[in-house]
Amino acid sequence: MHEMSITEDIIDIIRGEMKKSYFKRLLSVKLRIGELTAIDPESLRFCFDASIKKTELEGATLEIEGVPLTGRCSGCATTWKITDFALICPACSGTDVEKIAGTELDIVSIDAL
Repeated sequence: MHEMSITEDIIDIIRGEMKKSYFKRLLSVKLRIGELTAIDPESLRFCFDASIKKTELEGATLEIEGVPLTGRCSGCATTWKITDFALICPACSGTDVEKIAGTELDIVSIDAL
């Protein structure tokens, strides 16, 4: 389960940011996770809760915003949600498609005291 190693990396980043800002208590973390990352949000949430149990971060909540896979046609500039990984423009049938969303894994915010 790669969600555990991802969780560990996220927690390391959180601890580093909290140390820099002299925060002592984590309240919540908000993530943006792209559809193409193959990260299961519920598995990530389980790993996060298990990893912070009996630590200084215990009690914090994890908010996850899913980001759909989105493409843009280089030929006609149409933007659409890609389904079934079909990289064909629905407007002009072009195949020169750029993925513009859906691959991210971002920490959007850390709420701490």
